[in-house]
Amino acid sequence: MPEGDCTTYRAKYGTAVSESEAEALVTGICFKTGPPRITGVELEWLIHEPHRLHLPVSPARLEAAYAALRALPLHSLITVEPGGQLELSSLPAASLMECVSAVSADLSLVRDRLATLDLTLTGLGADPWRPPSRILHRPRYDAMECYLDRTGPAGRRMMCSTASVQICLDAGHEEPGPLGYGRRWRLAHLLGPVLVAAFANSPVQDGRSTGWRSTRQAVWASIDPGTSGAPSMEAEPRAAWARHALDAPVMFIRGEDDGHDAPWTVPEGLTFRTWARSGGPRPPTRDDLDYHLTTLFPPVRPRGHLELRMVDAQPGADGWIVPLAVTSALFDDPQAAETAYRTVKPLAERACPPGAPAAPRSPLWLDAARHGLADPELRESAAACFAAAADALPRMGASAEVRDAVAAYAERYVARGRCPADDLLDGHRDGHHYDHEHEKGILR
Repeated sequence: MPEGDCTTYRAKYGTAVSESEAEALVTGICFKTGPPRITGVELEWLIHEPHRLHLPVSPARLEAAYAALRALPLHSLITVEPGGQLELSSLPAASLMECVSAVSADLSLVRDRLATLDLTLTGLGADPWRPPSRILHRPRYDAMECYLDRTGPAGRRMMCSTASVQICLDAGHEEPGPLGYGRRWRLAHLLGPVLVAAFANSPVQDGRSTGWRSTRQAVWASIDPGTSGAPSMEAEPRAAWARHALDAPVMFIRGEDDGHDAPWTVPEGLTFRTWARSGGPRPPTRDDLDYHLTTLFPPVRPRGHLELRMVDAQPGADGWIVPLAVTSALFDDPQAAETAYRTVKPLAERACPPGAPAAPRSPLWLDAARHGLADPELRESAAACFAAAADALPRMGASAEVRDAVAAYAERYVARGRCPADDLLDGHRDGHHYDHEHEKGILR
């Protein structure tokens, strides 16, 4: 490329990155190690009129509601998913209780403001009645929809009709041991199916039972594996993720003028590695690499910290606290982390057997989504993990309310081999559209 063209290119797109530079960048940023001390949570919610979850809310009304919410004095970041789901992302917190207190206060403000607009939030992993309908029409989502449509309708469901509790934890120590990043990475993938099963909360779609306790997880398992699959568990985590990220398909290439107006290209069969090697249709930049990483949605995503993405949105105003508390305890308390790892280690034969697809399509992940805690092995593992978490929470400074919520959840669901989806299925079989007692949740 002539010097003049290089100068123009850098001004418009930034400095190009080679394959080796891209791999080094991903390796350097995916696991930022240090003593585990930061906790965060990202909560997605369905939004609708009270007691009228089956009715759509107009885009104009949703936009007005989101404008009102953005004017609130919140600690958390408010964003909107393509189908209008509301997402509340906490700031990094120094402790579990700091995170719980800040997000609870924000949610109280959000719910009060929505009530004045005759709207409310509901925690369900998948919309049980309304078909997927995208309200955000931006270049990113236009291109994403085009890309995901190539493998079927699940992509639109994922974008527009699902909601989750995403738990964010530090990557861990550089050194080995129960809090080392290698152990935490493996624990996340083995514990993941247990969390899917214990908190499954999306058994209905289009008004019908789907046969899955977590339809949300089934949807994720149905989209393009290059986008939603996990890397190999056998290799060193940094190397495995860097290789996986570069070998993943490029979902789209942003248009000119920062992509605000120009259409985005949706290539076929182009991995980031191939793009870096070939340089076409234009050489990729560091910004392109960073953006590419945001289009990868495995069950556990390393973003410097670990983002656990497998838990369905939970019922009740405070139902999200239980998976956050249990997961934080099992990762950040050394004794609980060791117990959890010993408990789930035998699950590896089903979670990632040789020759089988990676999570979330491996046998154990699919069984967790379909059967929940009716699966005996998952039920046994969940019981041991909840007990270890309950033992750890006092050491972590958890309040009596949080400890009681975890204990109540364990008694109501885990000990009985049930999950919130079973409550919904009971109501569905009885002919009820939606069990509002279910939405009251555990914290009362």
